[in-house]
Amino acid sequence: MLSDKSFQAYMEKYPADFFPGEAKRLAPQNRSTATMDAIKLYILSNHLSPGDALPSESELCKLLRVSRSSVREALRKLEALDIVVVQRGRGSFVGNMSLHPLVDTLVIRNALEDPDTAHGQKVFGEVVATRYAIDCGVAPDLVKALHGAHHEKLHAIVEKMIQRSMRGEQYLEEDIAFHLGVFECLGNDLLRQLTGAMWLVHQTIIPSLSEPSSPEIRETAIAHQHMLDAAERGDLGGYLEAVEQHYAPLRRIISGSTSGPDSTSGSELHGGAAVLEKGASVDS
Repeated sequence: MLSDKSFQAYMEKYPADFFPGEAKRLAPQNRSTATMDAIKLYILSNHLSPGDALPSESELCKLLRVSRSSVREALRKLEALDIVVVQRGRGSFVGNMSLHPLVDTLVIRNALEDPDTAHGQKVFGEVVATRYAIDCGVAPDLVKALHGAHHEKLHAIVEKMIQRSMRGEQYLEEDIAFHLGVFECLGNDLLRQLTGAMWLVHQTIIPSLSEPSSPEIRETAIAHQHMLDAAERGDLGGYLEAVEQHYAPLRRIISGSTSGPDSTSGSELHGGAAVLEKGASVDS
Protein backbone atom coordinates (compact mmCIF):
# COMPACT_ATOMS: atom_id res chain seq x y z
CA MET A 1 0.00 0.00 0.00
CA LEU A 2 1.19 3.56 -0.74
CA SER A 3 2.75 5.19 2.31
CA ASP A 4 1.05 8.24 3.82
CA LYS A 5 3.96 10.44 2.70
CA SER A 6 3.88 9.14 -0.88
CA PHE A 7 0.09 9.40 -1.02
CA GLN A 8 0.26 13.00 0.21
CA ALA A 9 2.82 13.86 -2.48
CA TYR A 10 0.54 12.35 -5.12
CA MET A 11 -2.51 14.21 -3.75
CA GLU A 12 -0.68 17.55 -3.88
CA LYS A 13 -0.92 17.42 -7.68
CA TYR A 14 -4.64 18.23 -7.35
CA PRO A 15 -6.79 20.90 -5.69
CA ALA A 16 -7.86 20.26 -2.12
CA ASP A 17 -11.49 19.82 -3.17
CA PHE A 18 -10.73 17.47 -6.07
CA PHE A 19 -11.90 14.36 -4.17
CA PRO A 20 -14.53 13.82 -2.93
CA GLY A 21 -17.30 16.02 -4.29
CA GLU A 22 -17.49 18.16 -7.38
CA ALA A 23 -14.25 18.19 -9.36
CA LYS A 24 -12.95 21.28 -11.05
CA ARG A 25 -12.97 21.14 -14.82
CA LEU A 26 -9.64 19.84 -16.04
CA ALA A 27 -7.48 22.07 -18.23
CA PRO A 28 -8.02 21.16 -21.91
CA GLN A 29 -4.32 21.05 -22.78
CA ASN A 30 -3.66 18.49 -20.02
CA ARG A 31 -7.03 16.75 -20.03
CA SER A 32 -5.84 13.35 -21.23
CA THR A 33 -3.00 13.05 -18.72
CA ALA A 34 -5.03 14.63 -15.94
CA THR A 35 -7.93 12.23 -16.50
CA MET A 36 -5.54 9.27 -16.29
CA ASP A 37 -4.00 10.65 -13.09
CA ALA A 38 -7.44 11.33 -11.62
CA ILE A 39 -8.53 7.74 -12.20
CA LYS A 40 -5.29 6.48 -10.63
CA LEU A 41 -5.92 8.81 -7.70
CA TYR A 42 -9.45 7.42 -7.38
CA ILE A 43 -7.99 3.89 -7.17
CA LEU A 44 -5.51 4.99 -4.49
CA SER A 45 -7.90 7.12 -2.43
CA ASN A 46 -10.49 4.33 -2.36
CA HIS A 47 -7.89 1.64 -1.59
CA LEU A 48 -9.02 -0.50 -4.51
CA SER A 49 -7.31 -3.79 -5.36
CA PRO A 50 -6.90 -5.75 -8.62
CA GLY A 51 -10.32 -6.93 -9.77
CA ASP A 52 -12.30 -4.22 -7.97
CA ALA A 53 -14.86 -2.37 -10.08
CA LEU A 54 -14.41 1.26 -11.13
CA PRO A 55 -17.29 3.72 -11.57
CA SER A 56 -19.06 3.58 -14.92
CA GLU A 57 -17.98 5.87 -17.73
CA SER A 58 -20.91 8.20 -17.09
CA GLU A 59 -20.09 8.34 -13.37
CA LEU A 60 -16.46 9.14 -14.13
CA CYS A 61 -17.54 11.86 -16.54
CA LYS A 62 -19.64 13.45 -13.81
CA LEU A 63 -17.02 13.01 -11.13
CA LEU A 64 -14.15 14.39 -13.21
CA ARG A 65 -16.25 16.82 -15.27
CA VAL A 66 -14.73 15.67 -18.53
CA SER A 67 -16.23 14.29 -21.72
CA ARG A 68 -16.93 10.63 -22.32
CA SER A 69 -14.24 10.61 -25.03
CA SER A 70 -11.66 11.82 -22.48
CA VAL A 71 -12.66 9.10 -20.04
CA ARG A 72 -12.51 6.42 -22.73
CA GLU A 73 -9.09 7.62 -23.91
CA ALA A 74 -7.78 7.59 -20.34
CA LEU A 75 -9.15 4.11 -19.69
CA ARG A 76 -7.65 2.85 -22.95
CA LYS A 77 -4.21 4.18 -21.99
CA LEU A 78 -4.48 2.80 -18.46
CA GLU A 79 -5.47 -0.57 -19.89
CA ALA A 80 -2.28 -0.60 -21.97
CA LEU A 81 -0.38 -0.13 -18.69
CA ASP A 82 -2.32 -2.99 -17.05
CA ILE A 83 -3.64 -0.56 -14.44
CA VAL A 84 -7.20 -0.94 -15.70
CA VAL A 85 -9.08 -3.78 -17.42
CA VAL A 86 -12.06 -2.85 -19.59
CA GLN A 87 -14.60 -5.63 -20.14
CA ARG A 88 -17.22 -4.96 -22.78
CA GLY A 89 -20.70 -5.08 -21.30
CA ARG A 90 -19.42 -5.30 -17.73
CA GLY A 91 -17.44 -2.14 -17.13
CA SER A 92 -13.94 -1.25 -15.99
CA PHE A 93 -11.94 -2.88 -13.22
CA VAL A 94 -8.60 -2.39 -11.52
CA GLY A 95 -5.98 -4.34 -13.47
CA ASN A 96 -3.24 -6.67 -12.24
CA MET A 97 -0.61 -3.92 -12.56
CA SER A 98 1.97 -6.40 -13.80
CA LEU A 99 5.33 -5.52 -15.35
CA HIS A 100 4.30 -6.60 -18.86
CA PRO A 101 4.23 -2.98 -20.16
CA LEU A 102 7.75 -2.51 -18.80
CA VAL A 103 8.89 -5.66 -20.60
CA ASP A 104 7.39 -4.50 -23.90
CA THR A 105 9.06 -1.10 -23.58
CA LEU A 106 12.45 -2.56 -22.72
CA VAL A 107 12.26 -5.14 -25.51
CA ILE A 108 11.49 -2.47 -28.12
CA ARG A 109 14.08 -0.11 -26.66
CA ASN A 110 16.79 -2.72 -26.87
CA ALA A 111 15.65 -4.08 -30.24
CA LEU A 112 16.24 -0.63 -31.73
CA GLU A 113 19.86 -0.73 -30.68
CA ASP A 114 22.54 -2.38 -32.81
CA PRO A 115 24.41 -4.74 -30.46
CA ASP A 116 27.53 -4.28 -32.57
CA THR A 117 27.70 -0.60 -31.64
CA ALA A 118 29.16 0.75 -28.44
CA HIS A 119 25.77 2.09 -27.37
CA GLY A 120 24.08 -1.21 -28.13
CA GLN A 121 26.57 -3.03 -25.92
CA LYS A 122 26.03 -0.39 -23.24
CA VAL A 123 22.25 -1.00 -23.31
CA PHE A 124 22.73 -4.75 -22.92
CA GLY A 125 25.30 -4.10 -20.24
CA GLU A 126 22.68 -2.14 -18.31
CA VAL A 127 20.30 -5.12 -18.41
CA VAL A 128 23.03 -7.44 -17.14
CA ALA A 129 24.03 -4.92 -14.45
CA THR A 130 20.41 -4.72 -13.28
CA ARG A 131 20.16 -8.50 -13.01
CA TYR A 132 23.47 -8.59 -11.14
CA ALA A 133 22.31 -5.90 -8.71
CA ILE A 134 19.14 -7.88 -7.99
CA ASP A 135 21.06 -11.12 -7.39
CA CYS A 136 23.51 -9.43 -5.02
CA GLY A 137 20.86 -7.34 -3.30
CA VAL A 138 18.69 -10.30 -2.31
CA ALA A 139 21.65 -12.55 -1.46
CA PRO A 140 21.44 -12.26 2.37
CA ASP A 141 17.70 -13.01 2.47
CA LEU A 142 18.04 -15.72 -0.16
CA VAL A 143 20.83 -17.55 1.66
CA LYS A 144 18.80 -17.37 4.86
CA ALA A 145 15.73 -18.77 3.10
CA LEU A 146 17.57 -21.68 1.45
CA HIS A 147 19.89 -22.53 4.35
CA GLY A 148 19.63 -25.98 5.86
CA ALA A 149 17.45 -27.66 3.25
CA HIS A 150 17.92 -29.64 0.06
CA HIS A 151 15.80 -28.19 -2.75
CA GLU A 152 15.30 -31.13 -5.05
CA LYS A 153 13.55 -29.20 -7.80
CA LEU A 154 16.33 -26.62 -8.05
CA HIS A 155 19.00 -29.32 -8.06
CA ALA A 156 17.18 -31.10 -10.89
CA ILE A 157 17.17 -27.89 -12.91
CA VAL A 158 20.88 -27.34 -12.32
CA GLU A 159 21.68 -30.95 -13.25
CA LYS A 160 19.86 -30.50 -16.54
CA MET A 161 21.78 -27.28 -17.18
CA ILE A 162 25.09 -29.03 -16.61
CA GLN A 163 24.13 -31.96 -18.82
CA ARG A 164 23.18 -29.63 -21.65
CA SER A 165 26.34 -27.58 -21.17
CA MET A 166 28.45 -30.75 -21.55
CA ARG A 167 26.88 -31.17 -25.00
CA GLY A 168 27.67 -27.55 -25.84
CA GLU A 169 23.99 -26.61 -25.73
CA GLN A 170 22.55 -23.46 -24.21
CA TYR A 171 19.85 -23.70 -21.54
CA LEU A 172 17.89 -20.45 -21.41
CA GLU A 173 14.66 -22.09 -20.21
CA GLU A 174 16.40 -23.87 -17.37
CA ASP A 175 18.30 -20.71 -16.47
CA ILE A 176 15.19 -18.59 -16.00
CA ALA A 177 13.43 -21.49 -14.23
CA PHE A 178 16.32 -21.63 -11.75
CA HIS A 179 16.26 -17.92 -10.93
CA LEU A 180 12.48 -17.75 -10.65
CA GLY A 181 12.50 -20.90 -8.51
CA VAL A 182 15.15 -19.48 -6.21
CA PHE A 183 13.33 -16.18 -5.79
CA GLU A 184 10.07 -18.02 -5.16
CA CYS A 185 11.55 -19.04 -1.81
CA LEU A 186 11.46 -15.36 -0.80
CA GLY A 187 7.72 -15.05 -1.44
CA ASN A 188 8.25 -11.73 -3.25
CA ASP A 189 6.00 -11.62 -6.32
CA LEU A 190 7.28 -8.22 -7.48
CA LEU A 191 10.83 -9.52 -7.42
CA ARG A 192 9.83 -12.55 -9.50
CA GLN A 193 8.06 -10.32 -12.01
CA LEU A 194 11.04 -7.99 -12.29
CA THR A 195 13.40 -10.93 -12.72
CA GLY A 196 11.16 -12.40 -15.40
CA ALA A 197 11.04 -9.02 -17.15
CA MET A 198 14.81 -8.69 -17.18
CA TRP A 199 15.11 -12.23 -18.50
CA LEU A 200 12.66 -11.69 -21.34
CA VAL A 201 14.67 -8.64 -22.43
CA HIS A 202 17.85 -10.65 -22.03
CA GLN A 203 16.54 -13.43 -24.26
CA THR A 204 15.60 -11.02 -27.05
CA ILE A 205 19.13 -9.62 -27.16
CA ILE A 206 21.17 -12.82 -26.70
CA PRO A 207 20.62 -14.14 -30.28
CA SER A 208 22.15 -10.98 -31.76
CA LEU A 209 25.31 -11.24 -29.67
CA SER A 210 28.33 -13.42 -30.18
CA GLU A 211 27.81 -17.08 -29.24
CA PRO A 212 29.34 -18.05 -25.90
CA SER A 213 32.05 -20.68 -26.10
CA SER A 214 31.52 -24.19 -24.76
CA PRO A 215 33.75 -23.51 -21.72
CA GLU A 216 31.72 -20.38 -20.97
CA ILE A 217 28.47 -22.34 -21.21
CA ARG A 218 29.83 -24.91 -18.76
CA GLU A 219 31.22 -22.21 -16.50
CA THR A 220 27.83 -20.57 -16.16
CA ALA A 221 26.06 -23.88 -15.50
CA ILE A 222 28.56 -24.77 -12.79
CA ALA A 223 28.14 -21.30 -11.26
CA HIS A 224 24.46 -22.06 -10.70
CA GLN A 225 25.39 -25.21 -8.80
CA HIS A 226 27.86 -23.22 -6.72
CA MET A 227 25.16 -20.63 -5.94
CA LEU A 228 22.67 -23.27 -4.83
CA ASP A 229 25.17 -25.25 -2.76
CA ALA A 230 26.49 -22.12 -1.03
CA ALA A 231 22.97 -20.92 -0.20
CA GLU A 232 21.99 -24.28 1.26
CA ARG A 233 25.16 -24.22 3.39
CA GLY A 234 24.30 -20.72 4.60
CA ASP A 235 27.54 -19.42 3.06
CA LEU A 236 26.82 -15.83 1.95
CA GLY A 237 30.40 -15.18 0.84
CA GLY A 238 30.44 -18.35 -1.24
CA TYR A 239 27.09 -17.41 -2.78
CA LEU A 240 28.35 -13.98 -3.83
CA GLU A 241 31.51 -15.53 -5.31
CA ALA A 242 29.32 -17.89 -7.34
CA VAL A 243 27.24 -14.92 -8.56
CA GLU A 244 30.46 -13.31 -9.79
CA GLN A 245 31.35 -16.56 -11.57
CA HIS A 246 27.88 -16.63 -13.12
CA TYR A 247 28.21 -13.15 -14.65
CA ALA A 248 31.84 -13.36 -15.77
CA PRO A 249 31.06 -14.91 -19.21
CA LEU A 250 28.33 -12.33 -19.87
CA ARG A 251 30.72 -9.52 -19.07
CA ARG A 252 33.29 -10.96 -21.46
CA ILE A 253 30.66 -11.17 -24.21
CA ILE A 254 29.74 -7.53 -23.61
CA SER A 255 33.35 -6.43 -23.69
CA GLY A 256 33.96 -8.54 -26.81
CA SER A 257 36.72 -10.45 -25.08
CA THR A 258 36.95 -14.17 -24.34
CA SER A 259 39.68 -13.78 -21.78
CA GLY A 260 40.50 -11.51 -18.92
CA PRO A 261 40.93 -11.33 -15.17
CA ASP A 262 37.47 -12.86 -14.61
CA SER A 263 38.05 -15.84 -16.89
CA THR A 264 38.31 -19.36 -15.55
CA SER A 265 40.83 -21.77 -16.94
CA GLY A 266 39.73 -24.82 -18.89
CA SER A 267 41.16 -27.18 -16.28
CA GLU A 268 39.13 -25.49 -13.55
CA LEU A 269 35.97 -25.76 -15.63
CA HIS A 270 36.45 -29.43 -16.46
CA GLY A 271 37.48 -30.16 -12.88
CA GLY A 272 34.38 -28.44 -11.49
CA ALA A 273 32.17 -30.26 -13.96
CA ALA A 274 33.67 -33.59 -12.97
CA VAL A 275 32.95 -32.94 -9.31
CA LEU A 276 29.34 -32.04 -10.11
CA GLU A 277 28.87 -35.05 -12.35
CA LYS A 278 29.85 -37.29 -9.44
CA GLY A 279 27.22 -35.59 -7.30
CA ALA A 280 29.77 -34.29 -4.80
CA SER A 281 29.04 -31.14 -2.83
CA VAL A 282 30.88 -28.13 -4.14
CA ASP A 283 33.26 -26.50 -1.67
CA SER A 284 32.48 -29.20 0.87
